[in-house]
Amino acid sequence: MALTTAIRHLRRGDWQKAHAIVQNDSSDIGCWAHGIVHLLEGDLGNARYWYRRAGRPFPRERDASAEIVALVALLKERTTAAAKVAATEPSAAETARAMPAKARPSAARSERQVQQQAPLPARASKQQR
Repeated sequence: MALTTAIRHLRRGDWQKAHAIVQNDSSDIGCWAHGIVHLLEGDLGNARYWYRRAGRPFPRERDASAEIVALVALLKERTTAAAKVAATEPSAAETARAMPAKARPSAARSERQVQQQAPLPARASKQQR
């Protein structure tokens, strides 16, 4: 994941490498990381902008390391939550097996639907005849 690479750069204090990654991530967590980049850089005006985009309060203590720790914690929390949801949701194959046979789309029905949706040939106008 690109964001984890950016976080590694942030932990090392290499905000330029992190910036190259986070500027392509428009998620709320990506915007927060972008704000941390500018916090490390010392560009507080730009950092405030990205914190607003992330929906995060701008830190009173300009401690980038504390912000990085909080960012990692949120990322882990979201990853764990997403994994739990994925583990409880049935796969597409399980869902298809659970459907009654009549509800499953058949190849013949799909072919008829495609044929019915195909546009009719345009009629020639009187001038073209």
